[in-house]
Amino acid sequence: MTDTILPNGQIPDTVPRKENGRAGNGYFKKGCNPLCQTGRSKLQSQRAHLNQQIIKQMRLRAGAENLLKASSNNKVRESVLLELSYVNANLQLLMEQLEGLNSSVEVYQNTQESICIPLIALGMKETKDIDFSVPFKDFLLEHYSEDGNDFQEEIADLMDQRQACRTPSRSVEGVELLASYFSQLALLENRFFSPNRQIGLFFTWYDTFTGVPVCQQNISLERASVLFNMAALYSQIATRSQRHTAHGLQEAINTLQSAAGVLHHLKETFTHTPSYDMSPAMLSMLSRMMLAQAQECVFERTVASIRNLFLSLLKMAQEAAKVSEMYDAVHQSMIQSPIKDNVPLFWSTMAQVKTSHYRSLAHYFIATALIDHQVSPGDDEDQHEKAFSQLYDAMPDARAPLDILRSTPDRQRIGKAHLRRAILDHEEALRVCSLCRELKRVDILREILAATHKRSLAKFALYEEEDDFTDYMEAPDINSKSEHRAEMEVPGSTKGPLSVFSAKQRWTAPRTLRLRPEDRDLGFTLKGDAPSQIQSLDPLCPAAMAGLREGDYLVAVGDVDCKWMGVSQVMRLLRDVDESGVDIQVVSPIESTSPLPPKSATYCGGLPKTYSMICLAMDDEEKPRSARRVAKKPSLLSWGLKNKYKSSSTLSLPTTDSSCSTLPWHKPPAFPSSYNDSSLY
Repeated sequence: MTDTILPNGQIPDTVPRKENGRAGNGYFKKGCNPLCQTGRSKLQSQRAHLNQQIIKQMRLRAGAENLLKASSNNKVRESVLLELSYVNANLQLLMEQLEGLNSSVEVYQNTQESICIPLIALGMKETKDIDFSVPFKDFLLEHYSEDGNDFQEEIADLMDQRQACRTPSRSVEGVELLASYFSQLALLENRFFSPNRQIGLFFTWYDTFTGVPVCQQNISLERASVLFNMAALYSQIATRSQRHTAHGLQEAINTLQSAAGVLHHLKETFTHTPSYDMSPAMLSMLSRMMLAQAQECVFERTVASIRNLFLSLLKMAQEAAKVSEMYDAVHQSMIQSPIKDNVPLFWSTMAQVKTSHYRSLAHYFIATALIDHQVSPGDDEDQHEKAFSQLYDAMPDARAPLDILRSTPDRQRIGKAHLRRAILDHEEALRVCSLCRELKRVDILREILAATHKRSLAKFALYEEEDDFTDYMEAPDINSKSEHRAEMEVPGSTKGPLSVFSAKQRWTAPRTLRLRPEDRDLGFTLKGDAPSQIQSLDPLCPAAMAGLREGDYLVAVGDVDCKWMGVSQVMRLLRDVDESGVDIQVVSPIESTSPLPPKSATYCGGLPKTYSMICLAMDDEEKPRSARRVAKKPSLLSWGLKNKYKSSSTLSLPTTDSSCSTLPWHKPPAFPSSYNDSSLY
């Protein structure tokens, strides 16, 4: 399906529109339309619903496990075990449904008739609503001595922008919307998120593969998740491109390269991410998959301009071998632990099918070049010999390349060997495709595999002879090569954070001083771009006697706020001050104490071991009984309380006794421990 708005998703002309962008009781930013009902949006809604069902079942399972540990009544234990079996079965069904959503490639493809193998698109991560109003207003008043109500409109715009990022349109405008919010997050991190304290905001995002929610007070989770969604949106734009046209192919190549670049940037920039879908191993695999799909589009673009000539066919063979090689690397990474436990079977099977399919095409092109084309007197033998010599690591039967090209029997013998390899690889692709239930539903893929297999069989039948069984030859492997190799396009750097007025800096409360110049001399000079800082202060001047200090920042002159003014602008305000003077406001920087580790809360819900659970504390079973600490029994409403004595940064479901933990893995925490109790819900 495409992003065409259906009639029930259209905004009627009768709905009043305001200048600030509000339409009726909705708010629509450029690049977003929550009323747009497409197959992709419905799929995302199903993903959000499944995430809620998964967390519900995990809560039930955790409660049953805690009751099982706490109860000694056999009848109660039997009932709990029966309930656990039902909950585990429901969780398994929900996980299978989520895997089915990740395997739904048809929704993201272009609806126009085109004979193209489908591409795999990433599903976007889901999140929960956040209210920035109260935490930001409190922080503005406490840290910046500003009335938070003065910024109510700005805070509302930020919340609207975050809400719009949950339903971006599958277009360049949608990517720009996510990029704009990502840039805002860099500024928010400096302005509101201090390493010394937390402001009480919890960012919750759901793993796109497992549905496990991850909750942190660290804004880095928000930034990393937005980047992941940006890469997912790039991949969805690529799958929607009209690949039967040159423009559509180029768009697919560019967006897939951008997706790979964003994923690589995410892996290099945000380390120790608690969500499994953003683990380094998973991001490396996803980046390889995007590049392999981009290389596949490069091959399709080359095929569109192919000519039935010897050199062109050799070029196409090496291009196809390159695509096969890249998909083989993707498949090998998908079947490694722990990726294979969470990647949909559809994905790994598709990579395996494409590995065999494009390898078979490479052998078919070589066979066609050797059998159908002969060296004629007008051909450039040196060019043919050079191209043919680069095809293999070693020539068949250790023959010279030119001798093979000049011998018609040798060309046909090697060509038929390549045809046999092509047929075998075609059959392997069809066999693997038939093993995956979701892949068998992709009709266009099965049709392409069957058509190419039939073509190779028909060509082999034309040259099949009785002595083929006695004069059998194994076709050598083909060296891969591409004139236009797909490469990552790393996203441009975002706007840099503010260095002075940030949450990492501390100052005194603003002080009001009366500034009276003597003979038009202020008694100090200013430096810096914005804000202006006091330097070269005369200790005997009236300003110093009034309490002005060296290094103070000038934040206001009279009623004019000059936090963001440069020296030249501030000097224009001070130049016209008469002998009666003017009131100024200054703040003095305070040296920061050693910061506490940032609070990091990850809700894992007790699923089998995943990357997001390496943050869990070590098992207490190996500790002596005297060294074990018993956690307080949490109330029903505070089931997400964190044990402050654990060296853990995660928020998990409640346990009655930390000594009863039976976690089978022992890894150090990936996040700094927190020294304050906090509650997720």
